Amino acid sequence: MTALPVLSINPPDGRQPLVFAWGVSSFFGWGLYGLNLAISLANHPVFSPVAAMEFGPGDLVLDPLREHLIQTVGGLSAELWASLAALPQPEARIDAPLLIGLGKDLHAVTAAGGKFLTGQPSIGVTFIEHSTLSDVGRQRADQFALIVAGSSWNESVLRANGIVATTTVLQGIDTSLFHPAPSTGRFRDRFVVFSGGKLEYRKGQDLVVKAFRTFQQRHPEALLLTAWHTPWQWHDPYMAAGTNTVPASSDADGWVDTAGWAIANGVPPHALIALGKVPNIAMPHVMREANVALFPNRCEGGTNLVAMECMACGIPTILSANTGHLDLLAREDVAYRLDRQGTASCEGYETQDWGESDVEEILEKLETVWRDRQVAASVGQRGAAFIAPMTWERQTALLLRAIEPLLP
Repeated sequence: MTALPVLSINPPDGRQPLVFAWGVSSFFGWGLYGLNLAISLANHPVFSPVAAMEFGPGDLVLDPLREHLIQTVGGLSAELWASLAALPQPEARIDAPLLIGLGKDLHAVTAAGGKFLTGQPSIGVTFIEHSTLSDVGRQRADQFALIVAGSSWNESVLRANGIVATTTVLQGIDTSLFHPAPSTGRFRDRFVVFSGGKLEYRKGQDLVVKAFRTFQQRHPEALLLTAWHTPWQWHDPYMAAGTNTVPASSDADGWVDTAGWAIANGVPPHALIALGKVPNIAMPHVMREANVALFPNRCEGGTNLVAMECMACGIPTILSANTGHLDLLAREDVAYRLDRQGTASCEGYETQDWGESDVEEILEKLETVWRDRQVAASVGQRGAAFIAPMTWERQTALLLRAIEPLLP
Protein backbone atom coordinates (compact mmCIF):
# COMPACT_ATOMS: atom_id res chain seq x y z
CA MET A 1 0.00 0.00 0.00
CA THR A 2 1.35 3.43 -0.96
CA ALA A 3 1.99 5.69 2.00
CA LEU A 4 -0.25 8.74 2.18
CA PRO A 5 1.37 12.15 1.77
CA VAL A 6 1.58 13.94 5.12
CA LEU A 7 0.79 17.63 5.46
CA SER A 8 1.99 19.66 8.42
CA ILE A 9 0.27 22.80 9.68
CA ASN A 10 2.25 25.25 11.75
CA PRO A 11 0.26 28.19 13.14
CA PRO A 12 2.58 31.19 13.46
CA ASP A 13 1.56 31.76 17.07
CA GLY A 14 2.70 28.28 18.12
CA ARG A 15 -0.73 26.94 19.01
CA GLN A 16 -1.74 23.37 18.18
CA PRO A 17 -3.78 23.14 14.98
CA LEU A 18 -7.23 21.58 15.24
CA VAL A 19 -8.48 20.84 11.74
CA PHE A 20 -12.16 20.36 10.98
CA ALA A 21 -13.49 18.97 7.70
CA TRP A 22 -16.90 20.50 7.04
CA GLY A 23 -18.20 23.83 5.77
CA VAL A 24 -18.13 27.36 7.12
CA SER A 25 -21.22 29.37 6.21
CA SER A 26 -23.95 31.72 7.42
CA PHE A 27 -26.63 29.82 5.52
CA PHE A 28 -26.88 26.13 6.50
CA GLY A 29 -26.52 23.90 9.53
CA TRP A 30 -23.11 22.29 9.07
CA GLY A 31 -21.76 25.65 7.93
CA LEU A 32 -23.01 27.35 11.08
CA TYR A 33 -21.34 24.65 13.15
CA GLY A 34 -18.08 25.32 11.35
CA LEU A 35 -18.47 29.09 11.64
CA ASN A 36 -19.14 29.04 15.36
CA LEU A 37 -16.49 26.41 16.08
CA ALA A 38 -13.94 28.62 14.32
CA ILE A 39 -15.08 31.74 16.18
CA SER A 40 -15.09 29.94 19.55
CA LEU A 41 -11.52 28.70 19.01
CA ALA A 42 -10.11 31.78 17.29
CA ASN A 43 -8.63 33.09 20.54
CA HIS A 44 -8.20 29.75 22.32
CA PRO A 45 -4.94 29.53 24.30
CA VAL A 46 -4.05 26.03 23.05
CA PHE A 47 -5.85 25.23 19.78
CA SER A 48 -5.86 27.07 16.48
CA PRO A 49 -8.88 26.22 14.27
CA VAL A 50 -8.15 25.28 10.65
CA ALA A 51 -10.93 24.65 8.10
CA ALA A 52 -10.17 21.86 5.64
CA MET A 53 -13.02 22.86 3.32
CA GLU A 54 -12.81 26.10 1.35
CA PHE A 55 -14.96 29.07 2.21
CA GLY A 56 -14.98 32.67 1.08
CA PRO A 57 -16.76 36.02 1.43
CA GLY A 58 -19.81 34.77 -0.49
CA ASP A 59 -20.45 32.16 2.19
CA LEU A 60 -20.61 34.61 5.07
CA VAL A 61 -22.58 37.61 6.29
CA LEU A 62 -21.09 38.80 9.57
CA ASP A 63 -20.52 41.87 11.67
CA PRO A 64 -16.99 43.37 11.41
CA LEU A 65 -15.65 41.77 14.60
CA ARG A 66 -16.77 38.25 13.72
CA GLU A 67 -15.49 38.84 10.21
CA HIS A 68 -12.07 39.77 11.59
CA LEU A 69 -11.88 36.50 13.54
CA ILE A 70 -12.90 34.44 10.52
CA GLN A 71 -10.41 36.18 8.26
CA THR A 72 -7.66 35.10 10.66
CA VAL A 73 -8.89 31.50 10.53
CA GLY A 74 -9.25 31.70 6.76
CA GLY A 75 -5.67 32.88 6.29
CA LEU A 76 -4.19 29.80 7.94
CA SER A 77 -6.75 27.51 6.33
CA ALA A 78 -5.93 28.80 2.83
CA GLU A 79 -2.43 27.36 3.14
CA LEU A 80 -3.95 23.92 3.70
CA TRP A 81 -6.35 24.37 0.77
CA ALA A 82 -3.44 25.19 -1.55
CA SER A 83 -1.45 22.19 -0.34
CA LEU A 84 -4.39 19.86 -0.89
CA ALA A 85 -5.11 21.26 -4.36
CA ALA A 86 -1.48 20.63 -5.36
CA LEU A 87 -1.57 16.96 -4.37
CA PRO A 88 -2.18 14.47 -7.22
CA GLN A 89 -3.32 11.78 -4.78
CA PRO A 90 -6.99 11.58 -3.69
CA GLU A 91 -6.09 11.11 -0.01
CA ALA A 92 -3.75 12.75 2.47
CA ARG A 93 -2.82 12.61 6.13
CA ILE A 94 -2.86 15.70 8.32
CA ASP A 95 -0.15 15.84 10.97
CA ALA A 96 -2.66 17.19 13.49
CA PRO A 97 -5.95 16.28 15.19
CA LEU A 98 -8.75 16.14 12.59
CA LEU A 99 -12.51 16.41 13.11
CA ILE A 100 -14.32 14.90 10.12
CA GLY A 101 -17.98 15.40 9.28
CA LEU A 102 -19.74 12.09 8.68
CA GLY A 103 -22.92 11.71 6.66
CA LYS A 104 -25.24 8.84 5.84
CA ASP A 105 -23.75 5.45 6.70
CA LEU A 106 -20.76 7.34 8.17
CA HIS A 107 -19.40 8.49 4.82
CA ALA A 108 -16.72 11.12 5.41
CA VAL A 109 -17.00 14.45 3.65
CA THR A 110 -14.17 15.50 1.37
CA ALA A 111 -11.94 18.48 2.04
CA ALA A 112 -10.50 21.09 -0.31
CA GLY A 113 -9.68 19.70 -3.74
CA GLY A 114 -12.04 16.78 -3.17
CA LYS A 115 -9.44 15.05 -1.01
CA PHE A 116 -10.20 12.51 1.70
CA LEU A 117 -8.28 13.18 4.88
CA THR A 118 -7.10 11.31 7.92
CA GLY A 119 -5.61 12.93 10.99
CA GLN A 120 -3.61 12.18 14.09
CA PRO A 121 -6.07 11.20 15.39
CA SER A 122 -9.18 11.17 13.20
CA ILE A 123 -12.37 11.99 15.12
CA GLY A 124 -15.78 11.76 13.47
CA VAL A 125 -18.65 14.20 14.05
CA THR A 126 -22.08 13.12 12.88
CA PHE A 127 -25.77 14.01 12.72
CA ILE A 128 -27.02 10.88 10.99
CA GLU A 129 -30.73 10.52 10.26
CA HIS A 130 -31.03 6.77 9.82
CA SER A 131 -30.85 4.15 12.53
CA THR A 132 -29.33 1.30 10.53
CA LEU A 133 -25.72 1.19 9.39
CA SER A 134 -24.46 -1.21 6.75
CA ASP A 135 -21.57 -3.56 7.43
CA VAL A 136 -19.37 -1.19 5.45
CA GLY A 137 -20.62 1.75 7.51
CA ARG A 138 -19.74 -0.05 10.73
CA GLN A 139 -16.29 -0.79 9.30
CA ARG A 140 -15.85 2.92 8.54
CA ALA A 141 -16.35 3.63 12.23
CA ASP A 142 -13.15 1.71 12.97
CA GLN A 143 -11.15 4.49 11.29
CA PHE A 144 -12.03 6.93 14.06
CA ALA A 145 -10.70 7.15 17.57
CA LEU A 146 -14.08 8.58 18.59
CA ILE A 147 -17.34 9.57 16.92
CA VAL A 148 -19.03 12.62 18.42
CA ALA A 149 -22.82 12.37 18.06
CA GLY A 150 -24.96 15.49 17.71
CA SER A 151 -27.79 14.13 19.86
CA SER A 152 -28.45 11.48 22.48
CA TRP A 153 -30.54 9.63 19.90
CA ASN A 154 -27.59 9.60 17.49
CA GLU A 155 -25.34 8.16 20.17
CA SER A 156 -27.89 5.44 20.91
CA VAL A 157 -28.07 4.62 17.18
CA LEU A 158 -24.29 4.27 17.00
CA ARG A 159 -24.18 2.08 20.10
CA ALA A 160 -27.02 -0.08 18.77
CA ASN A 161 -24.86 -0.66 15.69
CA GLY A 162 -21.95 -1.85 17.81
CA ILE A 163 -19.98 1.42 17.92
CA VAL A 164 -18.88 2.05 21.50
CA ALA A 165 -16.28 4.80 20.96
CA THR A 166 -18.91 7.52 20.86
CA THR A 167 -20.21 10.38 22.98
CA THR A 168 -22.79 13.15 22.65
CA VAL A 169 -21.99 16.84 22.31
CA LEU A 170 -24.91 19.06 21.35
CA GLN A 171 -24.68 22.08 19.10
CA GLY A 172 -24.58 25.53 20.63
CA ILE A 173 -26.29 28.90 20.44
CA ASP A 174 -24.85 32.36 19.92
CA THR A 175 -26.66 33.99 22.82
CA SER A 176 -25.38 37.42 21.83
CA LEU A 177 -27.75 37.07 18.86
CA PHE A 178 -30.41 34.60 20.00
CA HIS A 179 -31.95 35.83 23.25
CA PRO A 180 -35.31 37.23 24.36
CA ALA A 181 -35.87 40.80 23.17
CA PRO A 182 -38.84 42.89 22.05
CA SER A 183 -40.33 42.35 18.61
CA THR A 184 -40.89 45.29 16.29
CA GLY A 185 -44.66 44.94 16.67
CA ARG A 186 -45.20 45.19 12.92
CA PHE A 187 -47.45 42.12 13.07
CA ARG A 188 -49.35 43.17 16.19
CA ASP A 189 -52.71 42.39 14.56
CA ARG A 190 -51.59 38.97 13.32
CA PHE A 191 -50.87 35.64 15.00
CA VAL A 192 -47.53 34.61 13.52
CA VAL A 193 -46.55 30.94 13.17
CA PHE A 194 -42.86 30.46 12.32
CA SER A 195 -41.56 27.37 10.51
CA GLY A 196 -37.92 26.80 9.56
CA GLY A 197 -35.74 24.20 7.86
CA LYS A 198 -35.12 23.13 4.27
CA LEU A 199 -38.22 21.92 2.45
CA GLU A 200 -38.18 18.13 2.65
CA TYR A 201 -40.12 15.15 3.97
CA ARG A 202 -37.92 14.82 7.05
CA LYS A 203 -38.63 18.37 8.22
CA GLY A 204 -42.42 17.88 8.05
CA GLN A 205 -43.49 21.11 6.33
CA ASP A 206 -46.42 19.20 4.84
CA LEU A 207 -47.72 18.76 8.40
CA VAL A 208 -47.18 22.47 9.07
CA VAL A 209 -49.23 23.37 6.00
CA LYS A 210 -52.03 20.91 6.73
CA ALA A 211 -52.40 22.15 10.30
CA PHE A 212 -52.03 25.81 9.41
CA ARG A 213 -54.72 25.66 6.70
CA THR A 214 -57.32 24.64 9.27
CA PHE A 215 -55.96 26.96 11.95
CA GLN A 216 -56.09 29.95 9.58
CA GLN A 217 -59.70 29.17 8.66
CA ARG A 218 -60.56 29.42 12.35
CA HIS A 219 -58.34 32.46 12.91
CA PRO A 220 -58.14 34.63 9.78
CA GLU A 221 -55.44 36.81 11.37
CA ALA A 222 -53.00 33.87 11.36
CA LEU A 223 -49.81 34.37 9.33
CA LEU A 224 -47.35 31.63 8.35
CA LEU A 225 -43.77 32.91 8.34
CA THR A 226 -41.40 30.42 6.70
CA ALA A 227 -37.62 30.10 6.38
CA TRP A 228 -37.45 27.06 4.10
CA HIS A 229 -34.83 28.27 1.64
CA THR A 230 -31.55 26.34 1.22
CA PRO A 231 -28.28 27.19 -0.54
CA TRP A 232 -28.74 24.24 -2.91
CA GLN A 233 -30.95 23.89 -5.98
CA TRP A 234 -32.34 20.63 -4.66
CA HIS A 235 -35.84 19.18 -4.53
CA ASP A 236 -36.90 16.29 -2.32
CA PRO A 237 -37.87 13.70 -4.98
CA TYR A 238 -40.08 11.70 -2.63
CA MET A 239 -41.93 14.30 -0.58
CA ALA A 240 -44.99 14.88 -2.78
CA ALA A 241 -45.93 11.22 -3.15
CA GLY A 242 -45.09 10.44 0.47
CA THR A 243 -47.22 13.26 1.88
CA ASN A 244 -50.02 13.59 -0.69
CA THR A 245 -49.02 17.17 -1.48
CA VAL A 246 -48.49 19.11 -4.69
CA PRO A 247 -44.84 18.80 -5.76
CA ALA A 248 -42.50 21.73 -5.31
CA SER A 249 -41.31 23.57 -8.40
CA SER A 250 -38.40 25.88 -9.15
CA ASP A 251 -38.42 29.64 -9.46
CA ALA A 252 -36.79 31.52 -12.34
CA ASP A 253 -33.37 31.17 -10.74
CA GLY A 254 -33.65 27.44 -10.12
CA TRP A 255 -34.28 27.62 -6.37
CA VAL A 256 -37.15 25.75 -4.74
CA ASP A 257 -40.22 27.98 -4.88
CA THR A 258 -41.24 27.59 -1.24
CA ALA A 259 -43.97 30.23 -1.43
CA GLY A 260 -45.48 28.65 -4.51
CA TRP A 261 -45.41 25.24 -2.85
CA ALA A 262 -47.22 26.47 0.27
CA ILE A 263 -49.86 28.29 -1.80
CA ALA A 264 -50.35 25.30 -4.11
CA ASN A 265 -50.99 23.23 -1.00
CA GLY A 266 -53.70 25.49 0.36
CA VAL A 267 -52.09 28.36 2.29
CA PRO A 268 -53.78 31.63 1.26
CA PRO A 269 -51.25 34.08 -0.24
CA HIS A 270 -52.30 36.82 2.21
CA ALA A 271 -51.53 34.46 5.11
CA LEU A 272 -47.96 33.70 4.05
CA ILE A 273 -44.55 35.34 4.15
CA ALA A 274 -41.92 33.03 2.66
CA LEU A 275 -38.38 34.23 3.23
CA GLY A 276 -35.59 33.67 0.76
CA LYS A 277 -31.89 33.47 1.56
CA VAL A 278 -31.40 34.88 5.07
CA PRO A 279 -28.03 34.86 6.87
CA ASN A 280 -28.05 33.45 10.36
CA ILE A 281 -27.09 36.79 11.88
CA ALA A 282 -30.46 38.21 10.71
CA MET A 283 -32.61 35.31 11.92
CA PRO A 284 -33.20 36.57 15.49
CA HIS A 285 -35.01 39.59 14.06
CA VAL A 286 -37.26 37.22 12.12
CA MET A 287 -37.92 34.78 14.94
CA ARG A 288 -38.85 37.45 17.48
CA GLU A 289 -41.83 38.47 15.32
CA ALA A 290 -43.42 35.05 15.88
CA ASN A 291 -46.08 34.14 18.43
CA VAL A 292 -45.15 30.48 18.15
CA ALA A 293 -42.60 28.29 16.36
CA LEU A 294 -43.69 24.94 14.95
CA PHE A 295 -41.41 21.96 14.28
CA PRO A 296 -43.30 18.68 13.64
CA ASN A 297 -40.10 17.21 12.20
CA ARG A 298 -40.05 13.50 11.53
CA CYS A 299 -36.38 13.17 12.37
CA GLU A 300 -33.45 15.25 13.57
CA GLY A 301 -29.97 13.76 13.76
CA GLY A 302 -28.97 16.71 15.91
CA THR A 303 -31.16 18.78 18.16
CA ASN A 304 -32.47 21.01 15.32
CA LEU A 305 -30.45 24.22 15.45
CA VAL A 306 -33.33 26.40 14.19
CA ALA A 307 -35.57 25.14 17.00
CA MET A 308 -32.82 25.83 19.55
CA GLU A 309 -32.52 29.38 18.22
CA CYS A 310 -36.28 29.95 18.48
CA MET A 311 -36.29 28.69 22.06
CA ALA A 312 -33.29 30.88 22.87
CA CYS A 313 -35.25 33.90 21.62
CA GLY A 314 -38.06 33.04 24.05
CA ILE A 315 -40.51 32.01 21.32
CA PRO A 316 -43.05 29.40 22.53
CA THR A 317 -41.98 26.35 20.52
CA ILE A 318 -43.88 23.23 19.48
CA LEU A 319 -41.63 20.19 19.00
CA SER A 320 -42.24 16.65 17.82
CA ALA A 321 -41.20 14.27 20.58
CA ASN A 322 -38.82 12.11 18.54
CA THR A 323 -35.14 11.57 17.72
CA GLY A 324 -32.89 14.59 18.33
CA HIS A 325 -35.74 16.80 19.56
CA LEU A 326 -35.86 14.72 22.72
CA ASP A 327 -32.74 16.50 24.01
CA LEU A 328 -34.67 19.78 23.81
CA LEU A 329 -37.59 18.19 25.66
CA ALA A 330 -35.50 16.96 28.59
CA ARG A 331 -37.63 19.24 30.76
CA GLU A 332 -41.37 19.05 30.22
CA ASP A 333 -42.07 22.75 30.79
CA VAL A 334 -39.70 24.33 28.26
CA ALA A 335 -41.67 23.62 25.06
CA TYR A 336 -44.95 22.19 23.79
CA ARG A 337 -44.57 18.46 23.06
CA LEU A 338 -46.16 16.61 20.17
CA ASP A 339 -46.43 13.26 21.90
CA ARG A 340 -48.73 11.47 19.47
CA GLN A 341 -45.99 10.06 17.26
CA GLY A 342 -47.12 7.60 14.63
CA THR A 343 -44.99 5.61 12.19
CA ALA A 344 -43.40 7.62 9.40
CA SER A 345 -43.16 5.96 6.01
CA CYS A 346 -41.99 7.35 2.68
CA GLU A 347 -40.40 5.75 -0.36
CA GLY A 348 -36.74 6.67 -0.56
CA TYR A 349 -36.23 7.02 3.18
CA GLU A 350 -35.27 4.58 5.91
CA THR A 351 -37.62 5.81 8.64
CA GLN A 352 -37.01 3.48 11.58
CA ASP A 353 -37.19 5.55 14.80
CA TRP A 354 -38.73 8.51 12.95
CA GLY A 355 -42.04 9.95 14.13
CA GLU A 356 -45.23 11.07 12.39
CA SER A 357 -46.84 13.94 14.28
CA ASP A 358 -50.61 14.04 14.45
CA VAL A 359 -52.16 17.03 12.67
CA GLU A 360 -54.96 17.26 15.21
CA GLU A 361 -52.43 17.45 18.05
CA ILE A 362 -50.55 20.18 16.18
CA LEU A 363 -53.81 22.10 15.93
CA GLU A 364 -54.46 21.60 19.64
CA LYS A 365 -51.05 23.06 20.50
CA LEU A 366 -51.54 26.03 18.17
CA GLU A 367 -54.94 26.68 19.76
CA THR A 368 -53.41 26.41 23.24
CA VAL A 369 -50.87 29.11 22.44
CA TRP A 370 -53.50 31.27 20.70
CA ARG A 371 -55.91 31.07 23.66
CA ASP A 372 -53.47 31.91 26.44
CA ARG A 373 -50.58 34.13 25.33
CA GLN A 374 -49.48 34.75 28.92
CA VAL A 375 -48.98 31.05 29.67
CA ALA A 376 -47.27 30.64 26.29
CA ALA A 377 -44.91 33.49 27.12
CA SER A 378 -43.97 31.68 30.32
CA VAL A 379 -43.18 28.54 28.32
CA GLY A 380 -41.03 30.66 26.02
CA GLN A 381 -39.18 32.19 28.96
CA ARG A 382 -38.46 28.75 30.44
CA GLY A 383 -37.30 27.53 27.05
CA ALA A 384 -34.90 30.47 26.75
CA ALA A 385 -33.51 29.83 30.24
CA PHE A 386 -33.07 26.13 29.37
CA ILE A 387 -31.15 26.88 26.17
CA ALA A 388 -29.12 29.86 27.44
CA PRO A 389 -26.28 27.82 29.00
CA MET A 390 -25.72 25.98 25.70
CA THR A 391 -23.46 28.64 24.21
CA TRP A 392 -21.10 27.74 21.38
CA GLU A 393 -18.22 28.48 23.74
CA ARG A 394 -19.51 25.99 26.32
CA GLN A 395 -20.36 23.32 23.75
CA THR A 396 -16.97 23.76 22.10
CA ALA A 397 -15.34 23.32 25.51
CA LEU A 398 -17.32 20.08 25.94
CA LEU A 399 -16.13 18.93 22.51
CA LEU A 400 -12.52 19.63 23.47
CA ARG A 401 -12.99 17.81 26.78
CA ALA A 402 -14.26 14.77 24.88
CA ILE A 403 -11.36 14.63 22.43
CA GLU A 404 -8.43 15.77 24.59
CA PRO A 405 -7.69 12.27 26.04
CA LEU A 406 -7.11 11.12 22.46
CA LEU A 407 -4.68 13.87 21.47
CA PRO A 408 -0.92 13.31 21.29
